[in-house]
Amino acid sequence: MKELIENMQSTYESFENDAKTQLESGNKSAGTRARKSSLALEKLLKEFRKVSIAESKK
Repeated sequence: MKELIENMQSTYESFENDAKTQLESGNKSAGTRARKSSLALEKLLKEFRKVSIAESKK
């Protein structure tokens, strides 16, 4: 679970940096990367939910 959380943090950091770059300088490719990171983050959050529920049932 710790590895999953670390992966979520690094994915969010990538998303945040790319989103800021798009916002500040209008960089279209940064926007594409931010959208890709948001999809990856969504999958990781769903996985976290499954793991968290499983851990709480132990």
